[in-house]
Amino acid sequence: MNKVVVIGSLNLDIIQNIKRLPLQGETLRIDERSMNLGGKGANQAVAAARQGAEVSFIGAIGKDAAGQQFKALLEEGINVSGLREKDTATGSATILLEEDGHNTILVYGGANAELSADDVVMSESLIADADYVVAQFEVPQEAVAKGFYLAKKYGVKTVLNPAPVMNAKDIDPAILACTDIIVPNETEAAALLEREPSTQYEDLLAVSDAISELSVQGTIITLGEDGVYYNLDGKDPHTRPIFKVKAVDTTAAGDTFIGAVVSQLKLDATNVADAVEYACKASSLAVSRSGAIRSIPTHSEVVRSLHNED
Repeated sequence: MNKVVVIGSLNLDIIQNIKRLPLQGETLRIDERSMNLGGKGANQAVAAARQGAEVSFIGAIGKDAAGQQFKALLEEGINVSGLREKDTATGSATILLEEDGHNTILVYGGANAELSADDVVMSESLIADADYVVAQFEVPQEAVAKGFYLAKKYGVKTVLNPAPVMNAKDIDPAILACTDIIVPNETEAAALLEREPSTQYEDLLAVSDAISELSVQGTIITLGEDGVYYNLDGKDPHTRPIFKVKAVDTTAAGDTFIGAVVSQLKLDATNVADAVEYACKASSLAVSRSGAIRSIPTHSEVVRSLHNED
């Protein structure tokens, strides 16, 4: 199984269940409120670990109760030697969860915003020993850039999840130059290139061609209900449908997909179709449950569900 290093965020998720998003100036009642451990980095790390990958995490927490909760959670199957304690509070996210399962998220960076390039360098040995290094933009770009630079130094594959949404002009060129595979959703992919979001095949071809001009040769675009588009060699692009389920909470859908993909994808990508199918199944199981980390399935659950599809 793959060795994966995740450079990313840890957020205390404050989930507010509502019927719909309020209009400007409108007050709506919150039907239910709960708190869970999440953050894109933590979600992706746990997803990879639950699929059997050997995972190490590089990130930052505060010297508070939430930070200790994260440390205890990640220590169950994840190497946390790259976890740094900061004087500020652990990051948090307020998630507005609508009845139809869609979510809107407000993020407070906290300790995540203080993860530095020096923090990443302290974990150079973890990166040197990895198969994949995965990162997002809920931590400073300087930390991501240093992690990807070190990955390339040691011949390690890099996977970038460009979230929250960013324009390519605002991304450090050094990060893109060191990215092997980029995994946005259709909205994030469009924002990178200042285009309108689309799930049409011809539009996705144009998007992946444009992304390759940014020096990133591998593209996987998650399309929500419309499936997944992938093109890792520039020659043989594909789309595949998702597994249809009743969506309960889409909060960790994309993160589960990414963690599952990097747990399964061979370094030469010869099994990309199988890895994408596996990740689609893992993601479908996650969205059928509530919560972020608690919704992420295990390898045995994914395999069993795939077997039942046959």
